[in-house]
Amino acid sequence: MNQPPPSVPPARRAALVFIFVTVMLDMLAFGIIIPVLPHLIVELIGGSISKAAVWSGTFGALFMLMQFVFSPVQGALSDRFGRRTVILISSLGLGIDFIVMALAPVLWLLFIGRAVSGICAASFSTANAYIADIVPKEKRAAAFGTLGAAFGIGFIVGPALGGFLGDLHIRLPFWIAAGLSLVNFCYGWFVLPESLPKERRSARFDWRHANPFGAVVLLRRYPQVFGLAAVFFLINLAQFSLNSTYVLYTDYRYGWGPQAVGLTLGLVGLCSGLVQAVLVRRLMPKLGERRMILAGLALCIVGYVFFGFASIGWLFLLGIPFLSLGGLAGPPAQAMMTHQVDPHEQGRLQGALTSLASLAGIFGPALFANIFALFISDHAPVRHLPGAAFVLAALLLFAAALIAVRVMRHTAVEAPLASSEFSPEPIPHAPPEQSP
Repeated sequence: MNQPPPSVPPARRAALVFIFVTVMLDMLAFGIIIPVLPHLIVELIGGSISKAAVWSGTFGALFMLMQFVFSPVQGALSDRFGRRTVILISSLGLGIDFIVMALAPVLWLLFIGRAVSGICAASFSTANAYIADIVPKEKRAAAFGTLGAAFGIGFIVGPALGGFLGDLHIRLPFWIAAGLSLVNFCYGWFVLPESLPKERRSARFDWRHANPFGAVVLLRRYPQVFGLAAVFFLINLAQFSLNSTYVLYTDYRYGWGPQAVGLTLGLVGLCSGLVQAVLVRRLMPKLGERRMILAGLALCIVGYVFFGFASIGWLFLLGIPFLSLGGLAGPPAQAMMTHQVDPHEQGRLQGALTSLASLAGIFGPALFANIFALFISDHAPVRHLPGAAFVLAALLLFAAALIAVRVMRHTAVEAPLASSEFSPEPIPHAPPEQSP
């Protein structure tokens, strides 16, 4: 008679809940300040909106640059000293930093605060490494999908809450963001156990690997990981076509105002969250990682084609479900990469992936914004194609699909797995400092 699957140890369950809450609260904290940060910049520079626009772009690039540089550093530190220490220090740092920004009387102090936010937010790579430590290989895609849902919840709720709080006082969202981060730190101090035992840690901290360029060396040591990392980068780069042109494009082509834009973006976030939280977990055992990656890329391409060529608004809306289903590709790709890398290098892997996403964030917005500007100008190479940025995104994902097929051509198609075929990896009930 088949034995029932072992129950999930309470420590592991609490740890997974904490990681989910950490990511959700961090994204909520960042989302809260999105609606008010540009207005605070206007206030600090004396009321010039044009100058504030330039500074807002600089702040955004600075944040992504800090993530690009420091994600491998945090990943390598977590491989050497453990995940718990890095995550808690980052949460505490974010809380203190938001307080500094809430009190900042001059622009340069706000600028420094934004840089520190980017450094502390690099702990997302450590959260992913934590998942790779404690979740069996067969369930990692679903776990990464759950983290993706936490991102979505934070970005859906955060800006709406920030706009409401900002109407009460422009600096209030910063105080709320600080409170969320500090509560998260306190929660983790009492709840979060260490996931990386001392015997599985790196022997030393190596600066050669703790930088974005040294991290590429790690990726190149694993050919399949290197190819899938290229797919991961192209997925993230394509996404910035949405982030950088959606508002202006829908206004230009369909005449949508702020209310319509807000509602449709909320729909995008809701659909994406459902895909990450529900469909990834349910489809993964049936399709396997390889089929999930290719299906997600194909559906996302369809979504971007709808966005790029839809001449009327309701056709554009038809692309949203396809675009959201594209979220099926990311978690299994990330999970497949963790299978190839040694346990003591998981932090560096996640740091390298976060750096690639940040690199896409540095160059993507300018790339797609300029493509959009070019194709609605009098010098457009092709007339009547204001959605050229989305067409380019579809082409990037087509290239990603070709790379994925090539990289995974020797990978066996996974058979569905019953839940009783594996048990969760153990996790200590106390931090290593207290463990034998």
